[in-house]
Amino acid sequence: MEQPVAGNANVQQDIDYVKIAKIVLSRWYWLASTVIISLIAAYIYLWYTPEIFSTSASLKFEEKKSEISELLNVRTGYDRNNKMQSEQFVIRSRDVLVNAVSELDYRISFYLKGRVRTSDIYPQKPLDISIIEEDSTNLSTNLIEYETIDNASFKLTHQENGQDVSNTYKNGQIIAIAGIKFKINNNTKFKDNKSIYCFRFNSKDAFLGRIAGGLNMFETKGTNILSLSQTDTNPFFATDILNAILRSYVRYDREQKTISATQTIKFIDTLQQSMSQAVQASGSELAQFKMNNKVLDITSAGEEVMRKLTGLETEKSTLNLQGIFINQLEKEVIGNKNLNAINYNLQGITDPMLGSLLTQYNALLIKREEALITYKASSDIVQQIDRQILEIKSAFVSNANSQRQKNQKTIAFLDQQIGSIKQTFNTIPKAEKELINLTSNAAINQKVYSYLSEKKLEAQISKAAITAGATIVDLANYNSNPIAPVHKKTYTTALIIGLIAGVGLILLVRMLNPFIYDKETIESLTTIPIIGVIRKYQDAIDEDNRQILSIKNPKSLFAESVRSVRTNLSFLAAEKASKIVCITSEISGEGKSFTTVNLASTLSLIDKKVIVIAADLRRSKLHHTFKVNNLKGLSSYLSNQATLAEVTFPTEVENLTFIPAGPVPPNPSELLYSDKMKNLLEDLTKTYDFVIVDSAPVGLVSDAIPLIRMADVNLFVVRSGVSRYQAASVPERLSKEFNLSNIAIILNAFDNDILHSRYYTTNYTGSYYANYYYYSDYSNTGYGSGYYTDGPGKKWWEFWKRK
Repeated sequence: MEQPVAGNANVQQDIDYVKIAKIVLSRWYWLASTVIISLIAAYIYLWYTPEIFSTSASLKFEEKKSEISELLNVRTGYDRNNKMQSEQFVIRSRDVLVNAVSELDYRISFYLKGRVRTSDIYPQKPLDISIIEEDSTNLSTNLIEYETIDNASFKLTHQENGQDVSNTYKNGQIIAIAGIKFKINNNTKFKDNKSIYCFRFNSKDAFLGRIAGGLNMFETKGTNILSLSQTDTNPFFATDILNAILRSYVRYDREQKTISATQTIKFIDTLQQSMSQAVQASGSELAQFKMNNKVLDITSAGEEVMRKLTGLETEKSTLNLQGIFINQLEKEVIGNKNLNAINYNLQGITDPMLGSLLTQYNALLIKREEALITYKASSDIVQQIDRQILEIKSAFVSNANSQRQKNQKTIAFLDQQIGSIKQTFNTIPKAEKELINLTSNAAINQKVYSYLSEKKLEAQISKAAITAGATIVDLANYNSNPIAPVHKKTYTTALIIGLIAGVGLILLVRMLNPFIYDKETIESLTTIPIIGVIRKYQDAIDEDNRQILSIKNPKSLFAESVRSVRTNLSFLAAEKASKIVCITSEISGEGKSFTTVNLASTLSLIDKKVIVIAADLRRSKLHHTFKVNNLKGLSSYLSNQATLAEVTFPTEVENLTFIPAGPVPPNPSELLYSDKMKNLLEDLTKTYDFVIVDSAPVGLVSDAIPLIRMADVNLFVVRSGVSRYQAASVPERLSKEFNLSNIAIILNAFDNDILHSRYYTTNYTGSYYANYYYYSDYSNTGYGSGYYTDGPGKKWWEFWKRK
């Protein structure tokens, strides 16, 4: 990017990634701190977070056919659409999970109490507990804490009505707590064991939420394999319950398939019992009739009539049986308050919709059982499924009515045919007619009984041919390696977060920084030239002289930077043999007095006669630096209370004279605006080469304005890390307001702090002469700190360095 600068020049700024890296590394201890804090947080997280274990198993789904079903072409009575998805609902159903829990020793759970958390220790049973009596309706599931007292006694602590209750018991003593009576027998393992154990009594339903929350299933693409996994804080429980779920599902699947045939067999048995009695009665009546009437046989004409009549009556009876079956099925569907699956074999019913609706009904029941594991019966999801079940019931009743109406029409048609056949009985003798009726009834009853026997045999063969639709491929194995939290991953994540937080903190400090730190920042904010950059003093400071540091250590980089300002100062107002230099700043604390003293002392070293005037009449402290009494000073002279000779003092520095500020007057601005002050400066220029005026800050009071207007050179001090951005605009505002061309800026206490340095390289093109006074070599090397401080320049993290 390019931006214009003062003069005929453009600035080409390119991002320097090496500088960015140096900026980040300059606060390596910030990065180290954030990383250490993140790692400590990770350690605490791992300490408090229980480990999660996982185990896996797999099922293979296939419709097995036994040799019996293939031989007799008997189809099984249970089938599912969209098998893989529907079977997942079945596996999660309450019946399957409860039966799985039944395989485990679920009645009592044991825990080990620790300092951080209480851990499940399944399958360990450290206590021998015998349940004597249990009231399942009032059974409390709160933890009971067991603590050994001695070999024969122990203490139990539990909660009742929100309060802890503790009691001491003997081994084998009957204990009654919240709906249960039990006893803890003598346990030799606890003689020298001081661990605190807990236990609770469970029902089967107590584990459903825990199991369902950790059970996951997914299909293997392109196969009929279903993979199952169980996660839990106890790897042994996860493995045992997953294997129990697999076995429970396989049993449940086979039982569900046999329900259809079993219910059909039971229903046919009921009908057969009544039909058997009818067959016996009709046979006895026919035999008695033949014996009483001595009729042995029926004529050929009578046999033809009897054959037709028997066929029609048999068909009518079959339809009546179907009606009975439909009524029974409809009654089961409507009255199914417990929402149990209904799996009647629908062979022989001509309406295919009844079978489809019954399949949908059973699927919704399974889905409802699955939802009840997670949600309550009053939840929206369960209520929606209940509404769907009611819709299926309504549709089933409607289709059952349609099937009955269809059967009734067929029966009415058969009755017409039977009536027309019976009209032919007029040509048959009365005895033979009676014999035909009895023989036909006996044959009809026998055929209906045979029909029921045939259906019962089919159902029995179907039941015998049923096999489970799933095979356990892999059982779950114990896995002692936790899947979460993973220590390596957690620490790696914490390390990355710590580094990101550290870098973010560095960037945030840079973004929120309101202070000026370097020359480039000043150049970007104003067109006023920079006469020089004074380094931050790096060595220890003498308590006896905290200001005149350029003379104390003349070979320091600090002294060299002050001399550079002195050199550049000679180019300003070069036509003047004697110069009035006014030094000011925006606010106090930016180092104008410090700059005044050190600049004056370096000027005196080159045989220049210098006088320093403390013109900050409100709160000057320069008299402390030169160890001069402040009872009389500039304010005294301007108010005609003292002569110039009385307020002029020599200093320890050769060629350097000092005028203190004097007592604080009530009208400092008026005194500085007076002609006497102007005349004073004119008189001093006749004697001294440099008259350096330390004025008040221009951002606080207007005392410095007349001095600025009288001066030949005005130096505005900006202190690195103390002056804010708006301070750089003050000199330009003064220049425009008072039409000044003799104002320049000094950057004071520059420390070359990499954190706030520029991250781009500046290339100048064209002629650049606007900022011609500056100390250009300050950024090439890094130096220590310690300017105007109370201690050594060594940082706290540089403990290995010598003082």
